[in-house]
Formats: sequence, structure tokens, C-alpha cells
Amino acid sequence: MWILFAFGSALFAGLTAILAKVGIKNTDSNVATALRTIVVLLFSWIMVFISGSYSDIGNLTSKTWTFLVLSGLSTGASWLCYFRALQIGDINKVTPIDKSSTIITMILAGIFLGEGFSSIKCFAIAAIGFGTFLMIQRKTLTTKLQTKKCSWMFYAFASAIFASLTSILGKIGIEGIDSTLGTAIRTVVVLIMAWLVVFITKRQNTIKDIDSKSWLFLILSGFATGASWLCYYRALQTGEASIVVPIDKLSLLITIAFSYFIFHEKLTRKAMIGLICIVVGTFSLLL
Repeated sequence: MWILFAFGSALFAGLTAILAKVGIKNTDSNVATALRTIVVLLFSWIMVFISGSYSDIGNLTSKTWTFLVLSGLSTGASWLCYFRALQIGDINKVTPIDKSSTIITMILAGIFLGEGFSSIKCFAIAAIGFGTFLMIQRKTLTTKLQTKKCSWMFYAFASAIFASLTSILGKIGIEGIDSTLGTAIRTVVVLIMAWLVVFITKRQNTIKDIDSKSWLFLILSGFATGASWLCYYRALQTGEASIVVPIDKLSLLITIAFSYFIFHEKLTRKAMIGLICIVVGTFSLLL
């Protein structure tokens, strides 16, 4: 059952990237992240009250609180970097780097969670890593504008690092508690962090300039993120992090497909080979 939740997480995560890309087109990325988090927070706490898991809050240990908070901080940092990268870079290049967090997560899961390194996992790490490298190769930059846009790569890699830390910390934090409650608590941390960044950068005044189309897509992306999180942490609670995470990263396929039809971002032959390597490496983990 946890595998089905993992695939559900991938589906909604893929939709999140596309919806968010439209929503942040004319919006400051930090403000957009903060606004989306409000939607995710409402969504996650509604699910907590529907499931009745709110009664378990008083039973949470200090260890659980610590790792949920740390996981929330990592998530917030990953989001801020990811949506900044999306705003200035192409989806079909930003997303593969973000999804490379799979490699870091498998390594950390082996070290800290004792999930081991089988020959299949080693093959998957190699395939996903090589595929990511092929997908982010760019043509020679010729203009100052293109050179400036290279900063998207820094944000994308930072997003991947924080996302991998999120998975490991979240895995530890939700042990022994309902995954829906864990998700909701983490979202509170993300919300506080996101709005602190908005006020520190003094971008709160830009909210009034957001148009109705951007509002719509930011809200929709928030709902997609909430659904993805609920599926992801339900899968992570009962499944192996080193397998759940790669399945979740198959959202890359959905994102790239939509980026082609909606944003007309085409893949080169080299990038297509890279995508195939990532998919093969991911599916090998299910063997």
C-alpha cells in the first residue's frame, strides 16, 4: 500500500511544479512560497481533524518534536530555493537537479537509518546521477541575460540538499505518530520560516500587486503540495526511505511532460537519454 501512496505523491508533486511555475511568473518567489504554505497548512490541518489524530499531540516526545521542527526548517529552505530556481530557470532543467536529492537521500538513509547499500541501489545511484548530469547540460551561453540566469543552478542544487535532509529528518520525526499530524506540524514550521524571509527581505508590500491568475495557480499549487505531502509521509511512515523517495521523484516525468505542452520547453537528445537513465535507475529500486 505504501508504494501506491508514493506514486500518488509523485503525481501531485509533478502538478505542483507546473502550477507553481505559472503562479510565480509575476510574483516574488519568496512571497509565493509563503502564500502557498498557508494553503498547505489549512489543507493539512483539515486532514488532521478529519482523521482525529489531533488528540495525539500531547503524547509527542521531545525527540519527535525536535526532528519534526528540523524537518520543517529543511523543507522551508528547500522550497525557498526551489521556487526561486523555477522563477529564473527552465522547469526541465531545474526539476532534474531538485530530484537528484534521491541520491543524497539513499546515501544518508544507508548511513543513518541502516537501510543498507545493495547492488541495485548502487546501480540506481549511478544511473540517476549520470542521468541528472546529462539533463542539466546547457548550450554555450552567449548573452549577459543567459549568464545571469545561471544562478538558477545554485538554487536548484541547494533545494536538492535541503530536500534530502527533509526526508531523513522527517522519517525519524514521524516514527510512532500519525503521518498526517506530523505533516501538519512540519507545515507550521515552514509557514513561520517562509514569512520571516518575506519580512526580512521586505517583500510583503508586493502582495497587493499579485493578479488574479497568479492567485489561482498559487492556491492550486498549494493544494497539490498538500496532497503530495500527505501521500509522501504516509508512504514514508511504513516504507523504506531509500525507495519511497525515488518513486516520489518520478514526478519528474509529469513535470517535464507538462513543461513541453504548456511552456514548450523541449528536451535535447542528450537530455532525453538522461531522463531515461533517471527513470531506469528509479524503477530498478522496485525490483
